[in-house]
Amino acid sequence: MSEEQKTIDEKKAMPSEEEVYEALEEVIDPELGLDFVSLGLVYDVDVESPDVYVTFTLTTPACPIGPQVSEQMKEFVGNLDGVRDVHPKMIFDPPWSPEKMTEDAKFALGF
Repeated sequence: MSEEQKTIDEKKAMPSEEEVYEALEEVIDPELGLDFVSLGLVYDVDVESPDVYVTFTLTTPACPIGPQVSEQMKEFVGNLDGVRDVHPKMIFDPPWSPEKMTEDAKFALGF
């Protein structure tokens, strides 16, 4: 198999951004009981065959669950076909605010 064919096959096997976001819906904020995507805590997903880069934040910089969340992201996204490595990156700029939540999350939390 040529190198070009291998590259084409790898791209076919890679998940879409939508599939990555679906996997990230398994990452739950233990205090709020809602997933990181609905809470608006996932800022960006970049699929670069065979790696996936996830940029996320926490509700507050003082939140202690950062390492736990990173491990969950690696686990859930890493289970998708074609993913070799997952690279979570936690940022606090821009800061999270309730406006970033989905309407369902706002309703569930009484916003």
